[in-house]
Amino acid sequence: MSAELKVELGKRSYPIIIGSGLLDEVGRLCREALPARTALVVTDTNVGPLYAERVRDSLTRRDFETTLHTVPAGETSKSRERLFEIYDAALDARLDRRSLIVALGGGVVGDLAGFAAATFLRGIAYVQVPTTLLAMVDSSVGGKTGINLPQGKNLVGAFHQPRAVVADLHTLATLPTREYRAGLAEVVKYGVIRDADLFAELENHAAEILDRNDQLLEKIIRRCCAVKADVVASDERESGLRAILNFGHTLGHALENLEGYGKLLHGEAVALGMVYAALLSEKITGLPHTDTIRLAALLRSLGLLEPIPPRPWPEIAARMNLDKKVARGRPHFVLAEKIGRVRPGHPLADHLLEDTWHSLETLLKGGADVGGK
Repeated sequence: MSAELKVELGKRSYPIIIGSGLLDEVGRLCREALPARTALVVTDTNVGPLYAERVRDSLTRRDFETTLHTVPAGETSKSRERLFEIYDAALDARLDRRSLIVALGGGVVGDLAGFAAATFLRGIAYVQVPTTLLAMVDSSVGGKTGINLPQGKNLVGAFHQPRAVVADLHTLATLPTREYRAGLAEVVKYGVIRDADLFAELENHAAEILDRNDQLLEKIIRRCCAVKADVVASDERESGLRAILNFGHTLGHALENLEGYGKLLHGEAVALGMVYAALLSEKITGLPHTDTIRLAALLRSLGLLEPIPPRPWPEIAARMNLDKKVARGRPHFVLAEKIGRVRPGHPLADHLLEDTWHSLETLLKGGADVGGK
């Protein structure tokens, strides 16, 4: 059984297929999406040994001539060096403008392979086959692709929509616990920005979610993808509404970069960034303090929001000022009015950002009433 959603972008619309056992259907779904004959499967050293042969076999059965390219697992593979290795692999495989790249893995593989597809021969087709929770609910949908630079995350990239997203829930069974929990941060984000009922469901079923209940996961992933598909259809290139998807990411990306990619996972950093944004929201948009405490409590119940090593504020501020969401020299923040509704695009005073950082440090140490009015 599977569910199908669609990202509505006119002639570039594409399906998101969510279900169990879909890896064996990748070839059929790719064939339905486009008439390519040559495919390059890009995966990583964690996912490849588990699933790459199944995907290759599925493509071969549908008459694709298929080559496999594997990159090291981890955020450090979103680099110029790995990108050019994919270009070399594409040339060796004789890919042409009618060929296909299949991104098999988590967000790193999806972003990296997607950017390779966006730029090789000025753009060829690709299909996302996400194998992590974070990639299923977020990075595989919407066409954002890119790599990191030493100075910051996702500073080089392109919008390039996939031809399809194929999410096989069975792959979540092999996802390490820490990676799975990190993916839940993005799930929580959707509840904060657009779906208060989803947020309440996460609060009520945290234990079952941590146990990876299949039926509950399918429902949650479908709801997250529906929110993102709707936002992307309204604002494909982040000129307005789509910015709400960055809730928690302004500080999150800075922390991820400072701590070292892979040491602090993306979802772990976003969890911290969401609570920081909630504390800012109390002061700017009137978010009730009880909502901040609900957010922090939910993240903790899902195994997130652990204290991080102390960092001098100037280091954090400097990293945030390198973020791609900076405008006119100031980082912008998505702020919440209440759980389920946010506003994008707020530049804030430096002293407020610093004071709120210290409030977050206090909250992480157990001062639950910090920031209350």
